[in-house]
Amino acid sequence: MSLLEIGCCGAVCKTCPPYKNRICRGCKTGYENKARDIRRAKCRIKVCCIKKGLISCGDCSDFSSCTIIQGLYEKNGYKYKKYRESMEFIRQHGYEEFLKRTASWKRAYGKL
Repeated sequence: MSLLEIGCCGAVCKTCPPYKNRICRGCKTGYENKARDIRRAKCRIKVCCIKKGLISCGDCSDFSSCTIIQGLYEKNGYKYKKYRESMEFIRQHGYEEFLKRTASWKRAYGKL
């Protein structure tokens, strides 16, 4: 897995069936080499993260007070809690450790 396969919100793209089947290009793939135009993106989280040049929202100094990312995490649903856990793990332990821990995940989230 690469850093491009970590979603801006903390989801792990490499495990998503549409991503694996190449129906979805993931959160960040294509923006790094300008093959995709960020002005056409609909996800406010992705737009903010990529425009700021961040790997994920976890790198942002406004993470804790950001209404965009925190709004996602406040939604009902188990996955949003897990995405927040992932982002907080990254903030504490870094990407290298996160990549090690997520290597065997079968979903966009898992046990850290």
